Amino acid sequence: MYQYSQEDHQLLQERVSQFRDQVARRLKGDLSEDEFKQQRLRNGLYLQLHAYMLRVAVPYGLLSSEQMRTLAHIARTYDRGYGHFSTRQNIQYNWPKLEDVPKILDDLAAVEMHAIQTSGNCIRNTTSDPLAGVARDEIADPRPYCELIRQWSTFHPEFNFLPRKFKIAVSGATHDRAAVAVHDIGLRLVKNDADELGMEVYVGGGLGRTPMIGKLIREFLPPHDMLTYLEAILRVYNKLGRRDNLYKARIKILVHETGEEKFRELVEEEWQQVKTSSLRLRDEDIKNIEAHFKDPEYEKLSDFDVDYDKELISDPMFANWADKNIELHKKDGYRVVYLSLKSRNQPTGDVTADQMDAIADLADKYSLGAIRSTHRQNLVLSDVKLSDLHSLWQELTALDLATPNYNHLTDIISCPGMDYCALATARSIPIAQALTERFDAYDFINDLGDISLNISGCINACGHHHVANIGILGVNKKGVEVYQLTLGGSAREDASIGKIIGPAFTADEIVDAVSDVLDVYLTNREDPEETFLTAYRRLGQGPFKEKLYG
Repeated sequence: MYQYSQEDHQLLQERVSQFRDQVARRLKGDLSEDEFKQQRLRNGLYLQLHAYMLRVAVPYGLLSSEQMRTLAHIARTYDRGYGHFSTRQNIQYNWPKLEDVPKILDDLAAVEMHAIQTSGNCIRNTTSDPLAGVARDEIADPRPYCELIRQWSTFHPEFNFLPRKFKIAVSGATHDRAAVAVHDIGLRLVKNDADELGMEVYVGGGLGRTPMIGKLIREFLPPHDMLTYLEAILRVYNKLGRRDNLYKARIKILVHETGEEKFRELVEEEWQQVKTSSLRLRDEDIKNIEAHFKDPEYEKLSDFDVDYDKELISDPMFANWADKNIELHKKDGYRVVYLSLKSRNQPTGDVTADQMDAIADLADKYSLGAIRSTHRQNLVLSDVKLSDLHSLWQELTALDLATPNYNHLTDIISCPGMDYCALATARSIPIAQALTERFDAYDFINDLGDISLNISGCINACGHHHVANIGILGVNKKGVEVYQLTLGGSAREDASIGKIIGPAFTADEIVDAVSDVLDVYLTNREDPEETFLTAYRRLGQGPFKEKLYG
């Protein structure tokens, strides 16, 4: 992973010192809350319903075991013993005291972490494929390009006060595990007919009040031009984006109202002004960053292991977990392992300090010290030997991190909802837990196969409900929390926005409504291999509406 330079360390130390002074002035009353707000937001500090919330950046979801132990220390020392992994691959703490935040930032800086630009109207943490560098379907490793974007965007003077927050995702594989189509800018690494590496550039994706799929504005961008082209897009947005209307400030609205072709013309025109500037990447620039992400010293192993096959046959519970939570690795004899943060015993995405410490130990023991976070609020051990899987599973089971549900029904994305968030209009966590309890029968989950279920507690859609196969949106209707169902969304390479199926359901009705939707799918699918999304696109809304509303 990327190792900080002396300049990086100095930048963090100066930033913490500045914010320590700002916090001291706020505590003494020399700064009002309004005056303090922009300073705290640019250091990742929100004011939520009950307390401050600190969002810590995890660039492109990559963590070392040492960093995970520091996150555990922070949860134990300054919070209530847990953290929450978000859909931007970051971790959030819900209960820090204001006077403790500079100490937290000091602890983070010591392990090359920070909370810079995790909030505010600026370029946020760049996200990526959690399998970056190890996926068998990878065209090229996206992490060096994510790191280049991080360095370019951090404290960028021109883009520090954008019309609205700005999110970028980069994917390097044939399968999109980074949801690039629903970001302000999405980059997908591709090869052209000459086998040259380039990027597809998508602009104007996003969820929230007006969900949209990003538009492909350039089919092949050479990697050397990545930063200059991003600069051009951001300049157009900064000049023309709406600042008079919060709800129309995102770049997706600008792209929509300008028109795809006209927006492309504006970007290309702006690009001519910067494409030959010092931002154009040289071969040595890319190679210097790529050197930070070279492969570890993998052992030469076989992809067949007699003992592993015996364990699959003799232990059905292990086999069930292995079937769902293990992915192929680019190296024979290794596997990628998903650690589910979706058990029945704690809220979606939450992980305790004790679990974090244990995960760090497991990473050192089984996965070359590497940990990844995912946009679906899970964790990944990326380099586990085939021969170690059974032992790892036993240890994960003892830690309540081995729920066999990756990409299945109870692998639910959920925002914190009204239990924490000042913007929420309904609760999300209790609904997610009720759904998990209802559908936590492994045979049933097996039968449903690949399916996504996401929940948001307000129209801001932090739970990504728009791009779930089954989405749930909590809203407040005349003082009562009710839940809308959307069907047919996808965040993958076939990205689509789900459609509202009909009138909302009460909290007491929504779980039964989801059950009815699943019944329609199981009754009408053509064969057990037909996924929910494929069946829904074939059937349309009709049979689902009839079952739900008569």
